[in-house]
Order: sequence, then C-alpha cells, then structure tokens
Amino acid sequence: MILDRYLARRFLRTFLATLAIFFGILALIDLVEQVRQHSDDAGGMGGVLALTLLNVPSGLYEILPLVTIIAAIALFLGLARSSELVVTRGSGRSALRALLGPSVVALLLGAVAVAAFNPIVAATSREYESRLDRLTGEESALALSEDGLWLRQGGAAGPTVIRAQRSNLDGTSLTGVTFLAYDRDGHPRERVEARSARLADGEWLLADAKVWPLAGTNPEAEAERHETWSLASPLTANQIRDSFGTPSSIPIWELPRFIRRLEDAGFTAQRHRVFLQTELAQPAFLLAMVLAAAGFTMHHQRGRRTGLMVMGAVLTGFAIYFLRSLSQTLGEAGQIPPAFAGWAPPLIAIGLALGLLLHVEEG
Repeated sequence: MILDRYLARRFLRTFLATLAIFFGILALIDLVEQVRQHSDDAGGMGGVLALTLLNVPSGLYEILPLVTIIAAIALFLGLARSSELVVTRGSGRSALRALLGPSVVALLLGAVAVAAFNPIVAATSREYESRLDRLTGEESALALSEDGLWLRQGGAAGPTVIRAQRSNLDGTSLTGVTFLAYDRDGHPRERVEARSARLADGEWLLADAKVWPLAGTNPEAEAERHETWSLASPLTANQIRDSFGTPSSIPIWELPRFIRRLEDAGFTAQRHRVFLQTELAQPAFLLAMVLAAAGFTMHHQRGRRTGLMVMGAVLTGFAIYFLRSLSQTLGEAGQIPPAFAGWAPPLIAIGLALGLLLHVEEG
C-alpha cells in the first residue's frame, strides 16, 4: 500500500508538471495568433490576453491523452533509471501490481476531467465564441429551448426572429412557424404565422400564412391570409447547421437534456450521442494511455534502446487516438452505435496493453 501511494503521488506530480508545460506552450502559441488576428479590435493587450485564456482550455482538454502518455513515459523511465523497478521486483511485486497506483490516478484524473474540466471548457468556449461574435459582428443563428426552435436572421430592412415547433434534420423545413420582423431601430414591423416554411434560395417559402402589419393602429383588422407567402432570408442550410456549434461547447451535465431537445425539434443528435459516450469513456481512455506507456518503458533500461521504446510508446498512443477518432467518425455517420463508438477504442487498447505487459513481464 505504501508503494502504491508513492507511485500514485509521483505519477500525479509528473502529470501536473507535464500539464503545466503544455499549458504554457499552448498559451504562447495562441497569444501570438490572437495578437495577429485581433490586436486592433480586441481592446488592447488585455482583451487579447482574455481571448487567449478563454481559448486555451479547449485545446488543453483535447490533448489530455497526450499529456497522460507523456507523463506515464516520464514516470516509468525515471523509475527504471533509478533502479526502483528492480527493487520493486526484488521485493516480490510484479510490474502489473506496481501499476495499481498510476492506474487509479489515471482513472481519477479522467473522472475529474469529465465532471469538472469539461463544464469549464464548455463555459470558456462559449464565452470565447461570444466575444469573437461581438468582434466580427456575427451572431449565432439558432437556439433550442423548451418552446421549440429559435432562429435569428439579418436583412436590409432589419432582423427577423423565427420560432418553430419542429424542423427537419438540417433546419430548412419548419412547421408551426412564427416570423417576427423588426425595423433597423428595433421596433416590430410585421408578424407572420404559417403552417410550414421551407428555406429556398434566398427566401423562406411559407404555406397557409397569416400576415399582421404591426405599424398600423389595428393589426388584426389589417391582417391578411395567403396560401403561399415568401420572406427574404440570407440564411443557408450550412449556416443553420453550424449554429449548433460543437458538442464540446455543451457541459456534460446538460448534454442529455440538449439531446432530447434536439430530437424533439426534429434534428438528429447522433453526433452529440457519440460525443457523450466518448466523454464518459475518458477515464478508460487515459488508463489505456498509462498501460500503453508501461508496456514499452516499464523495464530496466540497461542494454535497451530507450529511444526506440519511447518512440514506440508515443506512436502507440497516437494509434489509439486515431482509433478513437475513426470510431467517432463511424459513430457520427451512424455506421456503429454511439456506445460502441465511445467505449470500444479504450477497452480494446486496455486489452492490448495488458497483453503486451503480460508478454514482457519479467518478474
């Protein structure tokens, strides 16, 4: 138990030091990029620094598996060079038994990353996108709520807010739809309700529409019904789809409810379901990285080609990461179930790493 606590503390210190190094590297690279792009309109160096600090957590979260495998390689190389592994084996403990401490830490780090770091990344990502929207003058076109689907579009006459009960998969066909048009001063000028609306080239085509002019004194008396009606729109199907953003911008605790809203509105939530399962499997994925590093570097280094072993561990880590990316792609395309897409890569990697450890185990 004392040895397990010692190895766990040492791996945790190595992980935190590696994480700090990567944070500094990412922050420096992102700061240079933010200065290049937004130095003139971000409000000085303080605004640029704020954008950097908001953007770095998402990048750091993406490379968390890389940080884990590098920290594990550093730990096991240090233990091998100091002959602590030899002493451990001499005391009657196998290499697999000595992995208990680092493995538990990897699982706990993965759980903390999903439960705490994921919501932080989601919040900083949303704030970063919001600040960029204000700098560029663009705004998100779509939002979901308990009331249904909400869209916002611009125009020469002023903005228009659109509410619909349901939509097709790409947001170009709406049912139970209401259009509320404003003038450039922010005053409502027209309201339109329709049974359905379809986005065509540069316009919404409405069926069974009722139009209220809001500039008059009695809108109901001046309202007109039309079997078909058209409203100009600068929106495209790609803009509507892109307005959802990435699943990583939604906290893990809110993602199941968002998936239900998405499906209730008529959209497909396959990508979000795959992302949810991938996040839930994050602790197992970090454990796979630790075991893969141990399989290549948890040996006494005398007479061994350390460089090749380290390269093998890193390449194995990239291979596992590629397998997860491929599985996610297949899951998002609907070729495999979301649970299989999220859990199969780390579980396969853990099985292969344990097989390698059992093959090379010397004590």
